[in-house]
Amino acid sequence: MAQLTFARQPRQPFRLDLTVWALRRRADNRVDRWDGRTYRRVLMLSGEPQELAVTQEGLTENAELRVAVTGAKPEQVAEAPAIAALDRMLGVPIDLREFYQLSARDPTLGPLATRFLGVKPPRFLSLFEALVNGITCQQVTLTLGIQLLNRLTECYGVTYPAGDGVAYAFPRPEDLAGRNPDELRKLGFSRQKGRAIVELADTVAGGQVNLDSWEPLDDEALLDRLCRLRGVGRWTAEYVLLRGLGRLHVFPGGDVGARGNLERWLELAEPLDYAGVRRTVERWQPYAGLVYFHLLLKRLAESGYVS
Repeated sequence: MAQLTFARQPRQPFRLDLTVWALRRRADNRVDRWDGRTYRRVLMLSGEPQELAVTQEGLTENAELRVAVTGAKPEQVAEAPAIAALDRMLGVPIDLREFYQLSARDPTLGPLATRFLGVKPPRFLSLFEALVNGITCQQVTLTLGIQLLNRLTECYGVTYPAGDGVAYAFPRPEDLAGRNPDELRKLGFSRQKGRAIVELADTVAGGQVNLDSWEPLDDEALLDRLCRLRGVGRWTAEYVLLRGLGRLHVFPGGDVGARGNLERWLELAEPLDYAGVRRTVERWQPYAGLVYFHLLLKRLAESGYVS
């Protein structure tokens, strides 16, 4: 095995643990692995599986990331694609000074931002991965959604001989294209979700849809295109805008869990509907999506995952 190591200076403040938890969401996530010190993920770089391992040195205000990329072929282990993946997934270069200035003026948001100082907004590695996550997690608990994604990854993802056993890269469109949707039903997916995921993989792998070309579009154009895909409605499309494209002003108002987090935090007597969520988070624009991630961490802290 060949290994490349380098250091990466994130935009301060930064906390790797908080950012990784905002990305992985559950302790049994087998794609985004975390042992309390090192974040690991198998990436398909140059067509080959390579493992990215990231640790943090220094404290929140002077953090430095130590990165190792390991692969079987020395000529394919390169720094540039690893940095691109790292920056996207962990928000390493994102400047949040304006968010912290906003939170310092807000007596409600201020304590939450201070408690989770250093979290950066994570993103899925690709728009395809974001869509598969969104479709999978529709109308089920997040715990079950992560379990389904684990099964999908272990069944169709490219394997990598990690030090603690076998690890898997998240399935690419070509890994899922041409599958019978009934194969996914055996993993616990509904018929509709299995069909939507396979059809998405078919169209992307076959070249009918170029998801990369969608990223520069404005919100309305993106929502329109996303909602034309099978199995994608308003909640999934907004989820993809935030978690797949980094649109930090988007708070997915149809996300039942996120809506509940917001209601508990604000101690609201009445539940919010979609319009109510939009009105409530307007005061924190253009960072309503960052509030979403902070509330996720608050919930994870209450469950004992995040300290």
